[in-house]
Amino acid sequence: MTSCDAPGIVGTVGRASMRGLLRSEWAKLRTVRSTGWILGTTVLVGLAASAAATAVTRVRWPTEPAASRAAFDPVEVSLMGTYLAGSLLLGVLGILVVSSEYSTGTIRATLAASPRRLRVLAAKVIVFGAVSLVVSEIVALAGFLVGQALLSSPAPHATLSSPGALRAIGGTGFFLCLVGLFGLGIAAAVRHTAGAISIYAGVLLVLPVIFEALPGSLQYQVERLQPLTIGSVMVDDHVPHAFGPWGGLAVVCGYTALALGLGAVLMARRDA
Repeated sequence: MTSCDAPGIVGTVGRASMRGLLRSEWAKLRTVRSTGWILGTTVLVGLAASAAATAVTRVRWPTEPAASRAAFDPVEVSLMGTYLAGSLLLGVLGILVVSSEYSTGTIRATLAASPRRLRVLAAKVIVFGAVSLVVSEIVALAGFLVGQALLSSPAPHATLSSPGALRAIGGTGFFLCLVGLFGLGIAAAVRHTAGAISIYAGVLLVLPVIFEALPGSLQYQVERLQPLTIGSVMVDDHVPHAFGPWGGLAVVCGYTALALGLGAVLMARRDA
């Protein structure tokens, strides 16, 4: 479906309203088959990882050494799988929100209905950001509840009223929304699905491996700037040499703003 076909868009070419663009982007997002697959996979993988990690911890708890028991964080173990799965999958979905239109050529119809390209990009950011935030928070909360249900005595478990639990759940969902928008920004700049996914995966997974070759003191400074390190602080705020949870989120907001800004500039300057 192109934006010209979506309900709420003014029929005259080049006269699309912002409300029409938002309704069009919502229609495209919910009717594209990949959206359901990726969001469904995010939920299933996130919950499965949380369930597996906490169930294994519960079984092994009687034989765990004292040091491991002392350092154990029930919130972390129930959210780590959700954070890792969501970081990869929601980033890919954010990329597809933009790159799929370029690959199929439907972006031309979208820009014909609304030649103001920054408005088109803003509509994509608003719709995808809202959907990804809601899904991320739901998955984080569900992963936490499932995980804690499986952490039966004698293993310690947490509740929503436990110190830091709500901060971890909310911060994880917000982080996943930001990295999804980061992927969207990369796609707006690159326009090719494979290229955008390669860059996204490189930033999240490859660069950290390369940076391990740096000298120790410099490695710590670079590591604390890496998105996955910042994401891990959302579920465990005792990560050494890392920013605090909110300071780390501010850094990821900067990355996302930079990617979206670059995507906006290139999208405005280049032909469809």
